[in-house]
Amino acid sequence: MMMFRGVRGATTVAANNAELIISAARELLDALIDANDIHEDHVASVIFTTTPDLTAAYPAKAARSIGWTQTALLGCQEMDNPDGLPRCIRVLIHWNTDKTLSEINHVYLNGAESLRPDLHTRSQMLISQK
Repeated sequence: MMMFRGVRGATTVAANNAELIISAARELLDALIDANDIHEDHVASVIFTTTPDLTAAYPAKAARSIGWTQTALLGCQEMDNPDGLPRCIRVLIHWNTDKTLSEINHVYLNGAESLRPDLHTRSQMLISQK
């Protein structure tokens, strides 16, 4: 039975640079897609957020670069939290899937593993198996 689910991921970049932001967002999207067998036809929407120190590019451009031309995309800025992870890009994909909540593989890369160490180990094992 198809359910409407969300999958999260995050990554960081070394600097506020357009090429770095789009490249990191694409790497994260590719990892989320591979880890969860996501197809654009099943995607309802994707929300991208960046920390306030990232302003050089919209990470949603990464979705367009992989051919997701019909999917609703939204970019937002995270709140400026003094304890937050700097230069961080987060992604939330909403899609229809047969996966149960325990089968969804959230992905954290490039230092963002610290946000959810409990989820990182599982996603890394799955990515390395592919």
